[in-house]
Amino acid sequence: WPTKNYPAGELTKSIRCYEHKQYRNGLKFCKQILSNPKFAEHGETLAMKGLTLNCLGKKEEAYELVRRGLRNDLKSHVCWHVYGLLQRSDKKYDEAIKCYRNALKWDKDNLQILRDLSLLQIQMRDLEGYRETRYQLLQLRPAQRASWIGYAIAYHLLEDYEMAAKIIEEFRKTQQTSPDKVDYEYSELLLYQNRVLREAGLHKEALEHLTTYEKQICDKLAVEETKGELLLSLERMEEATEVYHQLQERNPENWSYYHGLENALKPGTSVEEKQKIYEEAWERYPKGLVPRRLPLNFLTGEKFRECLDRYLRMNFSKGCPPVFTTLKSLYHDKEKVSIIEELVVGYETSLNSCRMFNPNDDGKEEPPTTLLWVQYFLAQHYDQIGQPSLALEYINVAIDSTPTLIELFLIKAKIYKHAGNIREAVRWMDEAQALDTADRFINSKCAKYMLKAGMVKEAEEMCSKFTREGASAVENLNEMQCMWFQTECALAYKAMNKYGEALKKCHEIERHFVEITDDQFDFHTYCMRKMTLRSYVDLLKLEDVLRMHPFYYKASRTAIEIYLALHDNPLTDENKELEADTANLSDKELKKLRNKQRRAQKKAQLEEEKKNAEKEKQLKNQKKKKEDDDEEIGGPKEELIPEKLAKVENPLEEAVKFLTPLKNLVKNKIDTHLLAFEIYFRKEKFLLMLQSVKRAFAIDLDHPWLHQCLVRFFKAVSESKDLPEAVRIVLKQEITRLFGDSNGKSFNEAFLNKHSNSIPHRLAAAKMMFYLDPSTEKKAVELATALDESLSNRSIQICTEVLESLRDGSLSDCKEKAEAYRAECHKIFPYALAFMPPGYEENMKIAVNGDVSAEAEELANDM
Repeated sequence: WPTKNYPAGELTKSIRCYEHKQYRNGLKFCKQILSNPKFAEHGETLAMKGLTLNCLGKKEEAYELVRRGLRNDLKSHVCWHVYGLLQRSDKKYDEAIKCYRNALKWDKDNLQILRDLSLLQIQMRDLEGYRETRYQLLQLRPAQRASWIGYAIAYHLLEDYEMAAKIIEEFRKTQQTSPDKVDYEYSELLLYQNRVLREAGLHKEALEHLTTYEKQICDKLAVEETKGELLLSLERMEEATEVYHQLQERNPENWSYYHGLENALKPGTSVEEKQKIYEEAWERYPKGLVPRRLPLNFLTGEKFRECLDRYLRMNFSKGCPPVFTTLKSLYHDKEKVSIIEELVVGYETSLNSCRMFNPNDDGKEEPPTTLLWVQYFLAQHYDQIGQPSLALEYINVAIDSTPTLIELFLIKAKIYKHAGNIREAVRWMDEAQALDTADRFINSKCAKYMLKAGMVKEAEEMCSKFTREGASAVENLNEMQCMWFQTECALAYKAMNKYGEALKKCHEIERHFVEITDDQFDFHTYCMRKMTLRSYVDLLKLEDVLRMHPFYYKASRTAIEIYLALHDNPLTDENKELEADTANLSDKELKKLRNKQRRAQKKAQLEEEKKNAEKEKQLKNQKKKKEDDDEEIGGPKEELIPEKLAKVENPLEEAVKFLTPLKNLVKNKIDTHLLAFEIYFRKEKFLLMLQSVKRAFAIDLDHPWLHQCLVRFFKAVSESKDLPEAVRIVLKQEITRLFGDSNGKSFNEAFLNKHSNSIPHRLAAAKMMFYLDPSTEKKAVELATALDESLSNRSIQICTEVLESLRDGSLSDCKEKAEAYRAECHKIFPYALAFMPPGYEENMKIAVNGDVSAEAEELANDM
């Protein structure tokens, strides 16, 4: 920075202190300058003082000083640069870019400002601007490696691959390296150059490049794998086969090498030819599991049976727990499922009688553990095909024989979960966890099951066994970005109608993704310095689609559904609701309720005291940490308060914030567009509603939820009287295209006729029948509550939806019909909690405590 008519030494020292994070000392030097009456309003010193104060968390004072300094010296690139740094620290990247551009007006060749500008441009993906800035840096510092690499990356990201390859080649020529010398950074440059050539579609040139510089590349595995892909692309199949055989020698358990060998075969090759690849592998790698597993994907009939028989025997003899997981992908084929069942049931019978897989075998007897793993497999098999009673029989026999094997308890818990009894699942998962309290995986699984059962406090206690001491488990898990826990917490709170707590978890997950996006900032300089260019480009591409991640999707969907519920039924004063509820109770029931409330209040008070004690302890720790480290950067984040989140003024606007990333990145999921429709339907935005249903229609025109959206849309348009004429014409044209000339009722009937054998579709049609004409209640209920075996898609989830529809009034408002349907479902799904008789859980609690009533005993016996 230039030195003018002021004490330059003190300001330089202040800058040096800022760079070395010695902020207190930096402030002293600024004070020395500003205490001089001549320089009391010196712009650059004021700006520097503000920047230093910002690092100490005094944000408001910092902004005031920097703006004051800028007003005193508008032509100073230093003041503009500092203002940009201040905006950057607040994540206001667009504003910071404007500041840097203003700074460059007064000092266009300032390297530091250009570098800072380029970092923000790549962070914001202003690729055109980034290319221009990197070109300026290249002109100013042509001898620096980062100047060339940054310029090449700019063209690469703009998909001008040939230009990027030329720039890298020009730079490579300047690198004087011996062919025999191992240079990791030069090796990475070569691999990056090869990647650019491949992405440009220059496969022949890429292969020549790889062959030429093979000796100078350190990552030999990457060379061989890339060579195999390039040879396949150039249709040089014999050479590709040779390369994949070499890779196979290196790692015979890598699936992709076998797929490479399959792709190297001529098109139209028979199954027998394909099988030869694996037969050769069996001879070369007799202990290999992957070459025995992969043929099961394409073999059928007797050949499938033979290959499966060898694969299963090998795994059961060795005692391989994940064998079912490896075969799970075959369960979409009914013929293969029946062969699996026939073989494994045969093993179980034979092992029970003669301890061999087949009585006709001349081989040696199997150890007792083989039978155990067969029973373990059968339990998972019957669970997968929807026969929980049989699955429980097999797993119980296995547990009786080996009551110390944790995997057995895990599967038993999973069976109960799939059967709809999450409470029993938690009990068995807790049993598994008790067998090995040092296993973090089982601990996490147990916590997850507890959350699914709504046992949030218990789950927190379970996780606290592995979280940091001196901090609450929830805060530590949030700090560690443990999103599976927060996602499940959000769903648990939502199920309990604790919308504020659920939204807090959703916003915490949103913050994690913002942090991950911000964290890439440091890698823009680090990766170019360390030459990890391939990983850097992968990172940038990952960050571009970060919010496609399932964690973000789940959190966003949960938040949107809660905001929709808050819009439909805003939270009211709890006391008024309580008065309304208690007015209908008898004296005995009221007394019981008051006692229950007192107990709950006492429990809550004790928990609050415990929580406050923990908070006090944490605050002390934080205060001590702050005292030890005065140079702490940035201020505290805004606290997420559940009560405020649940009582937001405009829930739909908050829902749109979560929806926008999904619309941009998760377009292929129909639920994204249907959630969008639900928001715009409530906002009465007809063209956006049309956009949403059209996009959903293109993905799956027969989706039950989409059908409901279409009928509601059709009715809303026909009943709306305030639409502009141009909008009405567009809507009419599109509705005619989607519905034809039919009205809502005839469209609903056509949908029902088309999908009369599917329960979810029948439910959607029944709901719309009742929605369009409430007098059709009886017919709609009969339609939705059919449970014939001939109907498809009959599951616990869909039957629960039907039951909820009967109870919430979207199908009818008759408790007797709901109770009759519940009883029918209970016969089909005897383990599911959703269909248990009223008072079941309370009676079971009494039974557990030892006070067994006749009714509770009867219910327990039914189970």
